[in-house]
Amino acid sequence: MTITASAPAALSAEWELHEPYALLPSVGPLQCGPHDPTVIFRDGAAWLAFRNDDGAATLRLSQRGGLRSSSVHATAWGPGASLALASVPQLAGLVDDWSGFDSPAFAAALPELARKGRYLQPGLRLPATGRMLDAVVRVILEQKVTGLEAKRAWRYLVTRFGDPAPAAPGAPRELRLPPTAAQWRRVPSWEWHRAGVDSKRSATALRAAGVASGLERLAGLDAAGVHAGLCSIPGIGVWTAAEVLQRTHGCPDSISVGDFHLAAFVGAALTGERTDDAGMLELLKPWAGQRQRVVRMLYASGFRKQAYGPRLSPEDHRRR
Repeated sequence: MTITASAPAALSAEWELHEPYALLPSVGPLQCGPHDPTVIFRDGAAWLAFRNDDGAATLRLSQRGGLRSSSVHATAWGPGASLALASVPQLAGLVDDWSGFDSPAFAAALPELARKGRYLQPGLRLPATGRMLDAVVRVILEQKVTGLEAKRAWRYLVTRFGDPAPAAPGAPRELRLPPTAAQWRRVPSWEWHRAGVDSKRSATALRAAGVASGLERLAGLDAAGVHAGLCSIPGIGVWTAAEVLQRTHGCPDSISVGDFHLAAFVGAALTGERTDDAGMLELLKPWAGQRQRVVRMLYASGFRKQAYGPRLSPEDHRRR
């Protein structure tokens, strides 16, 4: 990695890669829908806004070259620019190690669909932001609602209560920083209501914001420690903890038990029949330690389970 000052208010770094890597699919899970104001994909680049110990940062990531030999270029602006650049290898999944998954012995034991997914997405990596509060609030908003509802709520609250991202040439005008813990705590009850967030989820988000400093310390723990710490907060259970771990730690084994769709999807992909959470965990047991990677490859294969009955409809909590 080399770091240079590309302009008085910017720092740049570049990482040379000589193995398969795909930037946008790897950082894609960090975006909460196509209208997320904190993560925006535009013209082949990823723009991100966040805070670290030094302050706010705007980060632009782009990839040059081919799939198997390329470079990832990062430019950061704002008081947190230096730490933002230092976080790129983890944030973009550049240090995510798939060697065990890709070993001949392990690969041979994978289900056919997972092998197909890895063939189609050889450059996919798992990102790890290390930023706990941002991930926790986002996932709380996703509890027991449709994805459409959760994405709308996140967009509304960030746009309404987050700060503008540090100025950067060419940055999307709508790019914003997620609210700080103090800003989350100041969101009035009626604004949660306008965002379509029910009182249970808003109360959980406020509890998380109230222990934000403790949450951020979880970033340095292993998956078991993070899971235990998160589940000690009322309103946060195993599903929320797993979803957070996937984003903050790039956990290769984190499985979202309790997800509305996941168990049925895994069962249909591996056996042709739907199953429940217990059945999903039993099916994935041979790949313990790599279960999240297996699930990601099942999705990457293009397999989709058969749909039965009507889809879950969004609820309008604003009229309650």
